[in-house]
Amino acid sequence: MCEHQPSCPMAQDTDGEAAVAVRQHPEQGWSLLCNGILLFDDTGELLPDGRVVLPHRPEKVWA
Repeated sequence: MCEHQPSCPMAQDTDGEAAVAVRQHPEQGWSLLCNGILLFDDTGELLPDGRVVLPHRPEKVWA
C-alpha cells in the first residue's frame, strides 16, 4: 500500500503507528495510515486484518 521512500512500517510492525497519514478526520477523531491502520485519537487502533488494539496512552507521572 505504501509508496513512500523509504517505505513506511507495515501494520504488523511494532512501529506501525509511524506510517504516514493518508486521510485525516480530526473532527471525527481518526486517521488512516498508508499501511492500513485506522488510528484513533485515544490511541486505539483498528488493524487491516480486523484486529483491535486497545488505547495505550502512557501513564501520567505525578511529581
